[in-house]
Amino acid sequence: MGVKVYGVARSTCTTRVLVCLEEKGVDYELVPVNMAAGAHKQQPFLSLNPFGQIPAFEDGDLKLFESRAISKYVAHRYKDIGTDLLGTSPAETYSVGVWLEVEAHQFNPAIQPMVYELLVKPSRGGTPDAALVEAQAAKLGKVLDVYEEVLAKRKYLAGDVFSLADLHHLPCAHYIMLTPYASLIASRKHVNAWWEDISSRPAWKKVSACMKF
Repeated sequence: MGVKVYGVARSTCTTRVLVCLEEKGVDYELVPVNMAAGAHKQQPFLSLNPFGQIPAFEDGDLKLFESRAISKYVAHRYKDIGTDLLGTSPAETYSVGVWLEVEAHQFNPAIQPMVYELLVKPSRGGTPDAALVEAQAAKLGKVLDVYEEVLAKRKYLAGDVFSLADLHHLPCAHYIMLTPYASLIASRKHVNAWWEDISSRPAWKKVSACMKF
């Protein structure tokens, strides 16, 4: 059956899984989901993700949903091939775990609403909520101030090698860099150097080429 990812190429959650698979060198099939027609809220998709959200994932008989859980599975299941995304020592592996939590509970809640307001909503004919964007930008700035301190001491978030912790930041940061709020990253020396490094990886260049509204 092979590996299948059910989603949309421009979706931040879908691309989080795709870039992980690319880094590992795992062959996969991206199965498009017609969101406009509501296919994600109907069967057979609901048999893959009962919450009706993309992406969904199959690896043979195994079915998973939630992009962060999928990427962790891929990193562990295919640990011996491609890029090692889990750290090169026990200490680094635990540090990867810490920064995966930081991305999910600090970075993403600040940046995701900005991506929606600045890019998704206009693509659907809506107008961004400027006050909401500014409030979220202030939150994101505080998060990135912490990142700046950390990245002044090491090359990547969890240590000296690229890991899943860095990879999880790619999709939303990519979209913010297409807006005037790119300055939140560009104005911070060490955060910007980190971003330029991780966003220049071949796997990400391949995946992000399809991230268009």
